[in-house]
Amino acid sequence: MVSKLHSSVFLVLAAAALSTSGPAAAQGPEALGRATVAYESAALERFFDGTVEAVHQATVSAQTAGRIAEVVYDVDDYVEAGAVLIRFTDVEQSSALRQAEAQLAEARARRTEADEEYRRAQNLRDRGLGSQRDLDTALASRKTAAARVVSAESAVEAARQQLEYTVVTAPYPGIVTERHIEVGESVAPGQPLMSGLSLDRLRVVVDLPQSVASEVRRNPAASLITGEGRVEAAEIILFPIADPVTNTFRVRLELPEGQYGLYPGMFVKAAFHMGEAERLMVPSSAVLHRSEVTAVYVIGENGVRLRQVRTGQNFGNRTEILSGLSAGEQVALDPVRAGIVAKSGRESSDG
Repeated sequence: MVSKLHSSVFLVLAAAALSTSGPAAAQGPEALGRATVAYESAALERFFDGTVEAVHQATVSAQTAGRIAEVVYDVDDYVEAGAVLIRFTDVEQSSALRQAEAQLAEARARRTEADEEYRRAQNLRDRGLGSQRDLDTALASRKTAAARVVSAESAVEAARQQLEYTVVTAPYPGIVTERHIEVGESVAPGQPLMSGLSLDRLRVVVDLPQSVASEVRRNPAASLITGEGRVEAAEIILFPIADPVTNTFRVRLELPEGQYGLYPGMFVKAAFHMGEAERLMVPSSAVLHRSEVTAVYVIGENGVRLRQVRTGQNFGNRTEILSGLSAGEQVALDPVRAGIVAKSGRESSDG
């Protein structure tokens, strides 16, 4: 039993010796990649909360009276442009169209008859067998018949349009957000039927203080922080008047076409570019994140030491340091190797 215990202790000591005598430990701090902490010029930004909304959102309303015969789509369904959303019963509209078409046929027949009467009256007058009064009467009848044809054609067009209104289609591709009717329900013109929006075109609405709004008016540049990273605003529209209650100016940030993991009604951070500023920066690879602790390995005269820092924004492959470091200090670019070297140094000093 004692021999087994001694064997286990020997194996542990041998493993520890190998870990401290490996290449990373043997090289020491002078072999670590390092970078000097320095001030760099970077964008100065102000962050505000914005609300996502759809550019294309609408409520489709009834344009004719009738009873709902079919509802094709429901809430959260995706709809292509031109797809049929709702169908009405069309008995009245079809009957009205047939009646208008019959009246149009009658008006055209009456116009043909009036044209013949006018030609006969004109021929008789030219031969001296008819009077000018008869010709004038025939001409008036001809004009009246032509006007009735125009009126009947308009009636047919209106009746055909009313029949088309019994089939409600989607004005653009999007998602149904709300339905306001059920099958069998009678509706009147103007009554809401279904609401929807398109996720292809989104924008963000932000309320800005007066001081920031003035700067944005001079330098309109902003980006949005989404789950897929930063997205530059395609267009910035600043409203010309302030809200009389909050004294803020509303600005609308148009996003490029596409989906960025955003949905109408969500809150999102909007970054407005306010110029340039000097910031204390380190390479992002030097920053170590462990649980809730953010730190870097500082290389100094006394070796490599872990130091907790508070970071700010990321600018590409650079990270802003708000506290914990000073300009001129050096940090290790590889925190993993630096951790091994720091541990080796502590073990050597303890020994």
